[in-house]
Amino acid sequence: MFPSGWPGRALLLLRSSVAIALLFEAYVHRAGVPAWIQAVALLIALALFAGFLTPVAAVLALLFHSAVWISMGVDSGWIPTIISLDAIALALLGPGAYSVDSSRFGRRVVVLPPP
Repeated sequence: MFPSGWPGRALLLLRSSVAIALLFEAYVHRAGVPAWIQAVALLIALALFAGFLTPVAAVLALLFHSAVWISMGVDSGWIPTIISLDAIALALLGPGAYSVDSSRFGRRVVVLPPP
């Protein structure tokens, strides 16, 4: 669930790419998106960078992207497809070892008292 090493670093890069895409989308469409939605996008991006509730944040990022694409229109179909696949993969894979989720919900050593 929380791989370390190279897989953990790859998940860190995946989290960062989804967060940067979210921030970029909010910045590019800042004129057509209300300020409170931009603030929510910033909070989601920060949660993704930190790895806090990553599957939920990834789904929210995907919903934000979809709402912007539906309301503003899309020039090309490739970029939304790639961003959507990245967010879905992140939601399914989880945050990795280098995240807040890993420290909160990661592996624990359970010591059972003798009977």
